Amino acid sequence: MADTLTVAQDTLKAVATRTRPFDYVRNIKLSMTETLGESIVGILYAVVILIVLLFAYKISKRLIILAMEEHHRTDAQISQFLTMWRYSFMLVGIVFVIVSLSGSLAAMGLTVAFVSMILGWSLQRPVTGVAAWLMVMIKRPFKIGDRIIIQGVRGDVLEISPTHILLGEVGGTIGGEESSNRGILIPNAVLFDQMVINYAVSEETKYILDEVPIRVSYDSDYKLAEETLITCAREVTGTIVEETGKEPEVRAEFFDSGVMMRLRYQSIAVERQKISTAIVANVVEAFAKSDRLGFAYPHSAVEYKSVESASLPPMFKEVDLNT
Repeated sequence: MADTLTVAQDTLKAVATRTRPFDYVRNIKLSMTETLGESIVGILYAVVILIVLLFAYKISKRLIILAMEEHHRTDAQISQFLTMWRYSFMLVGIVFVIVSLSGSLAAMGLTVAFVSMILGWSLQRPVTGVAAWLMVMIKRPFKIGDRIIIQGVRGDVLEISPTHILLGEVGGTIGGEESSNRGILIPNAVLFDQMVINYAVSEETKYILDEVPIRVSYDSDYKLAEETLITCAREVTGTIVEETGKEPEVRAEFFDSGVMMRLRYQSIAVERQKISTAIVANVVEAFAKSDRLGFAYPHSAVEYKSVESASLPPMFKEVDLNT
């Protein structure tokens, strides 16, 4: 019996020893609450938590950048992931602050439910925008640097935030597809309602098919014209041809004044206008050097042919006056 009591006493002492640190922390909290008040203590806890999270975010950010650079990720991919990481830390910080200020998980649950109800009633579009932002972060239909068309607006993606997408406008003030240096802010909520066209879905498919139409006259040497056009495109897009293995090609059709020859080639989306201009310059120079090539253009021409067997109008026929 004495041995049993001794064992029980030793067990209680061990439990008491293990709980002393927790009692010490609890005593400090109680003394602070009695001295400063419960609300002040909650605020202090919130400030401490925010400072800890800030240091954790800074350290994790450096580690993420180093890890992604080792895996040869692009700057756009790193920036996109860090944006998502930053907002995740902000969400965690908000939750911890609510817990610190409320003092219990039950109060936090009621607070979150109330805030969610308010958001559902009055902030429908912004909440939809945040959901669309999460969809973009997860599915990645486009990324920073891609050229897209959304709501009929063409532009390069400069920034993706939880509420808006910032596009660098392409065209707009000018014809063609060059940057106008104007920014367009598009709310994320429209991503669920509008089609989005991405010029380059991935790094492997960053090239698009483009064409330069050339009107060639009927009296031109068709075979020479085809070879000349392909050579002119090859001179400009040689690097792209080596990377993709796709040679320029010609598609032809008739039109009123000659033959429409469509010179098609692989092009870089963001340099489409520059590449097509260089090809046009090569074509003009090549056609000017050859007498067997000519451009077709709308014009009128009158041709006279002398044929002996042709019948003359009645007024020019010979009439025998003796009859």
